[in-house]
Amino acid sequence: MRIFVLSVLLGLSIVSCGTRKRTTYSKKDSKSTVTTVADRKAKDGLYPMPEDTGRFVKFPVASIQDYIVTFAEIAQYEMKAYGIPASITLAQGILESGFGKGELTLKSNNHFGIKCHTGWDGPYALHDDDAKGECFRKYNHPMYSFRDHSIFLTSRSRYQALFRLRQDDYKGWAHGLKSAGYATDKRYPSKLISFIERYELYEYDKAVLKKNYIVKTAPSPSNFKVYVVQEGDTLYSISRRYLVPVDELKKLNRLNDSIISIGQELRIQPNNIK
Repeated sequence: MRIFVLSVLLGLSIVSCGTRKRTTYSKKDSKSTVTTVADRKAKDGLYPMPEDTGRFVKFPVASIQDYIVTFAEIAQYEMKAYGIPASITLAQGILESGFGKGELTLKSNNHFGIKCHTGWDGPYALHDDDAKGECFRKYNHPMYSFRDHSIFLTSRSRYQALFRLRQDDYKGWAHGLKSAGYATDKRYPSKLISFIERYELYEYDKAVLKKNYIVKTAPSPSNFKVYVVQEGDTLYSISRRYLVPVDELKKLNRLNDSIISIGQELRIQPNNIK
């Protein structure tokens, strides 16, 4: 059986060492000197992201099963951190990236078909989609794509209804993504559900939920105001405007740093709104 589990070395690089159905909660092999993702956490409680060295890192995969083995652990950690079912993340990755072998993904590490959108000032790749030469986000490492997918869904108000669903309601999430406008394909929900059921991706959701981890969910729309970042804004200036600490803004919006971009939607608690 092929062994391939996401691990983080001291230099925050990736190595391989687990099985397809292995979840992220097994104990580390006492004979191994490798520090797994489960053994290390960043200061914000999320698993540490690999250092961006500027080098374009690709994870070659040969099949859908290969894709699942490679990225299941990342999807589970994103579920713990952002409340998005791992099954949905994996199914979207398989579909949007052509299980990592699609033309866009091969040249951009973009596993979720996320376009540049207003305010994106990072690397990009041009790709023919609904129109010719559209702008898509580009990442130097696949893990950045998975993290950006989580931030993308949790930072836009049109997806907030999804986070009122159960984390094991993959059918509700699949239909909700289509209703919120993630894709125009009428068969988008059925395609996601088909991948989830054919490859039993729901087992990864169960593995997270049955361990009694507190899966974070996005606040209800009634509990916060949405502020759209304007040119010249910083987290500090927004915090001063609404009398809310920067750390609270970062925590509420699940930001790892203070970097924000024009057009980004930020949540602000009502009791901090003038």
